Parts: sequence; structure tokens; C-alpha cells
Amino acid sequence: MTKLPPLFTSGNEAIAEGAIAAGASFYAGYPITPSSEIAETAARRLPETGGMYVQMEDELSSMAAIVGASVSGARAFTATSGPGFSLMQENLGMAVMGEIPCVVVNVQRSGPSTGMATKPAQGDVMQARWGTHGDHGIITLAPSSVQDCYDFTIRAFSLADRFRTPVILLADAAVAKLKENVRFRPPEPEEAAQRPLPDCPPEEYRPFAVDPEEKVITPLPPFGSDYIFRITGSMHDETGGQGASPANADRVIRHLAGKIEKNRDAIVRVRRFFLDDAEWAVIAFGCSARSARAAVREARRQGIPAGLLELTTLWPFPDDEVRDVLSRVRGAAVPELNLGQAAGEVRRLNDFGIPVRGISRVDGTLIPPGDILSAIKEARS
Repeated sequence: MTKLPPLFTSGNEAIAEGAIAAGASFYAGYPITPSSEIAETAARRLPETGGMYVQMEDELSSMAAIVGASVSGARAFTATSGPGFSLMQENLGMAVMGEIPCVVVNVQRSGPSTGMATKPAQGDVMQARWGTHGDHGIITLAPSSVQDCYDFTIRAFSLADRFRTPVILLADAAVAKLKENVRFRPPEPEEAAQRPLPDCPPEEYRPFAVDPEEKVITPLPPFGSDYIFRITGSMHDETGGQGASPANADRVIRHLAGKIEKNRDAIVRVRRFFLDDAEWAVIAFGCSARSARAAVREARRQGIPAGLLELTTLWPFPDDEVRDVLSRVRGAAVPELNLGQAAGEVRRLNDFGIPVRGISRVDGTLIPPGDILSAIKEARS
């Protein structure tokens, strides 16, 4: 196989190219810093590949438009940042309830509200999990490089179709605006595979049928086919009709969570650096994982047995992987550009009584590797 030449480009541009490589043919959005290059690239590139770009009047309609496009059979996506992500939550919930696959890119910036539009942050971790109301599962991926931006976007579409769910690509301004070499590889066959179609006669199709083991997700045929069904944000039965009985509501809500939770093995991914003999662990994601890698390398150079667990899947949270690391080290640090959203999850899994120190920064600047290294040294003292 011929090795692809690297291209020097930004995370935002790589996200748009990854979406097109994955077969996305529809983008609807409203430009917002620091994600605007995704819209700009999609506006230029989608028409070249037979796709469609639609400039919407706001983020509410952007989310509604990609839900509609997905129901028609298109791989659809949008991109935004904090304020726009907040506006998308109602229709994101509609996509969750209707089990409509789509990809939402949130390039995090300093907030709340307008905040500091050009400054990086990682404060939307919990919003990605619980931003829309009601119990449900969600998938969230966190890139830490431009190559990740490309690769994870492709994977996001594959996961969205496989599990009939919105997938959030939770980037941050530092990674999205960063430029570095990236290879625009073709997707693997399973990543580019079209959505499966039902293999039953149309009259027997139940669009919201549930496999008790949650291993088989009911296919979603496109509107306009021989399979006629209804999608609603209201509680529905297996046919899509009204179904507000207590028993049915219990079944649906447990399914929306269970189809994600019971397939963790297929969804959760982490990266491990120098963890085999580590006595001190750093657990990080996104731009903070870049600082953490530098800190761990310097710690090793100074003879300190430190290692890094990078969370490339944030939701479902990598419970087993984090718990395994915590069980084998003397202490852990969690650097992040918020006041401890991921650190709280790590502490939830700390059944071992070791110190877990959060390293928080919310001033719109990155965490220097030296701060992480200092935290490791203080923990050892």
C-alpha cells in the first residue's frame, strides 16, 4: 500500500475533510469562533463531492436540519462552539429520542456564554454528557492532534450509524486551530459502510424494536423508501406510535442508555504511555493530553516513573481503563481546562484511596507541562 504524503493543515480543516472522507454529504451550520473553518471548508468541499452545504440562521435550526438530512439517509454533521452547542441541545435530545445518527462537532472555547471566543477551554465535558435533558447514553470523542481530528471524525460517523445515536466530537480551540502534518487516509471498509437496511418485509418493520442484549440495533431505512414509519420526540412504542405507558417508558429509557453502556468494548478507546511500570499516572484528554505527554517524558528523563492515560473517548467514560490504572499507581493527576469535570469522574472510580489531584486552569491559556511535572513531584514528596 502506497504511503500517503502528509499535508500541513489545521484541526478544523481536518475535521471537515474527515467528514467528507466518511461519506458525509450534508452540512448545516452557523459559523462561530473557533470552529468557523469547519463551515468554510465544508462550504467549499461538499459541492465538489456532490454534497450540500446549508448556511442556517442559527444553531437551533442547524441541528434540526442535520436531523432531517439524516432521516433522509444522508451522513450529516454540524460544527459549533459553546454558545451554539447550548442552543443545539433541544434538537440533540430529539435525535437521541428518535435514535437518529448524526455528528456534532463542538470546538470548545472559554465560557460560560460568550466568554472569550478565541481562547481554549475544556469546560463542556459535562454538557456533552448531560446537556440535553433526560436519561440517555451518548458517545463523545476527544481529539488531541490534527490527525485525531481527521481520524476521529471518520470514526464518529461510523459509531453514529452503528448505534443510531448522535456522536459528539469534543475538540478544543487549541487543537482545532493547530496546524501540523496529517495524512488523509481512506476510511476502513467498516468505517465507510452504508447504513444497513432492514431485511424484513416493510409491513413487519418495527423502527424502535429493541434487542434485549443491545447487540443488534434496529436499522434505520431512509424516508421515502418502502419502509414507512414515524419518528417523534415523544415517548413511542416499537412502531413509532404513542407509547406513554409506564412499562414502555421504562423500556425505552433503559434502551437509550443500555445500547451505549452495553457496547463499551466497541466504543471506548484510550492511549497508554509509559504505564507498564508507572507509579504516578496522569489522566488527560484533548489539548491537555499534549502537555501531559511532555510532562511524562520529562519526568522519565528525571528518573520519575510516571505514565499517561489519554482518554480519547470521554463518554461513555472509560471506567474500566481508569480504574485499572488507579489500582496500580501511588497517585494520579488530572490536568484539564476546567474546574475538575473529568477529575470528578476519576475520583468516582478511585476505590483505592490514592491521592487524585486535579490541575485546573480557566484563564484561557494552556496548562504548561511544568505545572503537571510539579504536581507529580509534590505528590511524591
